[in-house]
Parts: sequence; structure tokens; C-alpha cells
Amino acid sequence: MSEHTALDVLSPPKHKGRILVVDDEADIRESLETLLTLENYQVDLAVNGIDGLRKMENTAYDLVLLDLMMPDRSGMEVLKEVRERDTETPIFMITAYGSVEVAVSAIKSGANDYFPKPWDNEKLLIEIEGMIARGRLERENTQLKRVLKQRYSFPNIVGKSDRMLRVLDLVTQVAPSRTTVLITGETGTGKELIAKAIHANSPRADNMFFAVNSGGLPPDLLESTLFGHVKGAFTSAVTSQKGYFEIANRGTIFFDEIGTISLETQTKLLRVIQEREFRPLGSTEIVRVDVRIIAATNADLKRLVEEGRFREDLYYRLNVINVPLPPLRDRKEDIPLLIRHFFDRYCRENERFLDPAGHSVLEFEPDAMQILIDYNWPGNVRELENAVERAVVLASGPSVTVDVLPDQLLQAGGVRIRRDDKGYLPPDASLFEIVADFERRKIIEALEGVNWSQTEAAEQLHIPLSTLNQKIKRLNIEIRKKA
Repeated sequence: MSEHTALDVLSPPKHKGRILVVDDEADIRESLETLLTLENYQVDLAVNGIDGLRKMENTAYDLVLLDLMMPDRSGMEVLKEVRERDTETPIFMITAYGSVEVAVSAIKSGANDYFPKPWDNEKLLIEIEGMIARGRLERENTQLKRVLKQRYSFPNIVGKSDRMLRVLDLVTQVAPSRTTVLITGETGTGKELIAKAIHANSPRADNMFFAVNSGGLPPDLLESTLFGHVKGAFTSAVTSQKGYFEIANRGTIFFDEIGTISLETQTKLLRVIQEREFRPLGSTEIVRVDVRIIAATNADLKRLVEEGRFREDLYYRLNVINVPLPPLRDRKEDIPLLIRHFFDRYCRENERFLDPAGHSVLEFEPDAMQILIDYNWPGNVRELENAVERAVVLASGPSVTVDVLPDQLLQAGGVRIRRDDKGYLPPDASLFEIVADFERRKIIEALEGVNWSQTEAAEQLHIPLSTLNQKIKRLNIEIRKKA
């Protein structure tokens, strides 16, 4: 007995693909529509080049059949415009003016094939089926490669702590979806890096990623940047301009510090999320888009909602998935890994302290490393990165000393001289203070022995002159004039 039910027999089979026919001749459009529909393709029709471009902006097609000669905009012009933003969708050119020169020109401009009118239906169908099958195979192969990547394939995100591994697990889960994501965390925790990782590991990875500094633009300029404008929309709008949403169609837009945007812009953003459409400034036309939104904030959005400064409905639309980033002080086991990562980056950039393989040979001395581990890092990873870059620039040798650390780290680590009225260290002096005091006295002793010649003192102490100068400055040693 057949396993097929009556419902299976009555239900139409799955469509073989979606095709757009762009031709100004009604007979050609209808002929192709009939031919392709009978072969179980979904067919959309465009009456001219402008209509075709509009449909391609708002819909994904498995194949486009594009007429070469059209009155409003030629097929070659349409082809070039499409290829500026979409290099993957197969496009077949069709024309009554067949010649080798036209065929070569079309293929050089990005067409996948070329058919003269009239065509052989059977050959055309074979070519269409083969092209759609190859396109799908390539997309599946690309997706498979992404799936088979190492579990955490985020080259710019460094961390082995439990809290960071939980973040990366969450990123891995949400990346393939189109769901909006809200990344929360203190300044400097790497929110934009996480947004880029989500985009890079999503099906949108080959399309645009735009980062918007939400708080860095006035409301009018922000709206124009996001939604575009038509000529004359405002005083300085001398030409029409597309916004990020239109340019980033099928890509991702990242809103940094989303809590700073105006309520009016919040309303328009909510509409894009809900309806996937917007109106450019000064325009009456609606533009439909498919853009994933990732937002980030270091503010308490719930509190902003309570204060009436952030729309509650937008908050819940954005907060479908929340990715909370831990501050660096809560994942200190990642500090050595981050230091090594930044050492490699900035040593390459500055062409300093590299081994033959291009890796940094710099290491912090134990005292310096302990200060780095103990520090509270209010500026998080960004502050650590700055400290490491400073060390790369100021280091006089492969072993990086305490001297090159920023003042706020030295002060937090207790590296400062405290003496009582009699010139002694107090009983509660820290180890760093004791070491610094001993170091200060030894340097002064060496300087006095060579009549305050810093060059000779550096030689006597077996340290580079630059290191001695740094220590003199840090330890507040007053240089006396030579006798």
C-alpha cells in the first residue's frame, strides 16, 4: 500500500525556485511566466528596469532573467547596479540582438549566461535548473563550512573564563537566527566585537555590517544617516541619499549606546523592526528591507523606561536575546591571554620585539604582571589594551618592567613612596613600597658615586639609560647639578 495520503496527492509539490523576469514586452513576460510556472517555479514579473531593481531590493531570487534592451534603463545598466551590491544571484541576459560582442560584454559585467530571442524552451529550462541547483549547492557549502568551524571561531575575542565561555556559547546559538540582540555591559568590555562575531557567524556574514554611534550624532543627522533622504528634504539635501538601512539590506546594523537616541528616532526604529519598512526623510515611498539589528548599551534601559526616556515597546523588541558581557575584574584569569594577544598585535604594528615567526617576545616582569592582575580595570579590556600598547612602545627590552605601567596602575598597586617625619617607611608599608624605597636609595647612591652622570649610573646599575630615566621620574628623584 502506498505511503502517500490523499492530502499528499492533492497538495502541490514544493516550488523549485523563485525567478524574476524583467522585460518590457508583455508577450515575453507572459510566455516565460507560463513556461516556468508549468515547471513549478515561482515567477515574479517586472515591466522595466526600475521595477526590476525595486523587486530585487526587497526579495531574494534564485535566478533573474533580464532583458538587455529596455526603454527606461538598459539591462546592462540594471546588471551593473545589481552587481554592485549582490554578486551571488544568478542573472541570465535575454535579447533579440544576439552577438558575440554583446554576450562577452554582459558576462564581463557579471551576467552568468546569455540567451538570444527566440530561445529553445528545453535548453533554457535545462540551463535554469542547473544554475539554480549550483547556486543552492554553493550556499549550502558555505553554510556547512561555517557549521564545521571550530566551536568558538571568534579570532578577536580572547577568553577562557567560565563567564566568557557562556557568552560565546550564547553567541554561537543566536548567530544563525535573524533575532534582535541586546548586548549589555560596562564601557570597554567589547560589545562591538561581540556584535561583529554574531554577524560574522550568521548567514548574513557576506553582506554589510554597519556600526552606528547612536550618541555621537544629532537626532536629525542620525535619522538621515539611518533612513536616507530625498533631494530637498532639508536645506542641505541637494541630492537624494540612501541610508544605512537601505544599503545594509540583508546585512546587520549595530547600534552602540542605543539608550542615547531620541524618542522620535526610537519610534521610527520600532517600525523598522516590526514592519521591516521605513520612509526616507522627505519621501512618500515606503522602502522594505531585511536588516538584522544588534544593539548595545552600558545604561540601565529598564530605568530609562521608568523615567520616560526610552520606549517600553522598543525595549522589549530589542531585548529578545540579551548577551551580558562581564567586566574584566570578574574574569581575571583572561588577563594573561589578553596581554599575549595585544602584545602580538602591537609588536607587529610597531615592528618591535618579534621572533622570526612574527610573534611578540615581550613578557611582563612578575611584579608588573602582579599589578596587572590585581588592578580593578574600571576601563575594562580597552584600558588593558591601552596599557599593553604603551608597554610595547616604551619597553627597552623583552622583559617589561613596572616603570612602563600607567600611573593609575602604579598607584593602585601601592608603588609609591610614603615616609614619616623621620624619613622612615611606615610599619604598614606594602611590599611594593619597600622595594621602591630600596630601588630609590640604590639609584641615588649610584648617581652620587658618579657625580650625577645618568649615563655612568645606568652602566653601573646594568640597566639601559632609558629605563634609568623612567625610574628617576617615577621615584621622584631630584637630579642634582654636577659639581
